[in-house]
Amino acid sequence: MVNSPKVAITGGIGSGKTHVCRLLEERGIRVYDCDEAAKRLMQTSVELQRKLKNLVGSGVYINKVLQKSVLAKFLLASNQNKQAVNDIVHPAVASDFETSGYCWLESAILFESGFFRRTHFDFAVCITAPLETRVARVMARDGISRTRALAWINSQMAQEEMLKLSDFEIVNNGESDVNIQISNILKQINNTNH
Repeated sequence: MVNSPKVAITGGIGSGKTHVCRLLEERGIRVYDCDEAAKRLMQTSVELQRKLKNLVGSGVYINKVLQKSVLAKFLLASNQNKQAVNDIVHPAVASDFETSGYCWLESAILFESGFFRRTHFDFAVCITAPLETRVARVMARDGISRTRALAWINSQMAQEEMLKLSDFEIVNNGESDVNIQISNILKQINNTNH
């Protein structure tokens, strides 16, 4: 399809973005995964590695392998550090997405990272779920305590804020039919695109 609209999927941890992306892929819609791309680029991009070494220190890579613990320690030290790393990684991910041939992208931190300003999107879809559902999902997936799951959720932009900045919502509460919601959104996106 010529000039397919660019669509970003976002939502907090435990909202079920992965589930929605899987359903889209079953329909033949490939979704670019920002987290996976960031990990891949940090391992393969010489330019990215050079910038991270300059910022974090040469110990962030040993034998060209990213030392996650070194990077994590640097990230957690301050918000300035986190922003500085994001300012290196996010532009690389944005340009990788733009040359990837994908029209759909999934990013948990689409808005809070400012990623949506780095590349153009026609629509943003926010995946939402009740807090308790999200907590249960994160606890089950990561094998962590309720307190840790809540801390993780609370460290991200509030679901309500993401929703305000988005064009569409998919309620993934375990009861609403996600496939029907996806069909409705695809219909609306295709109608505005004609």
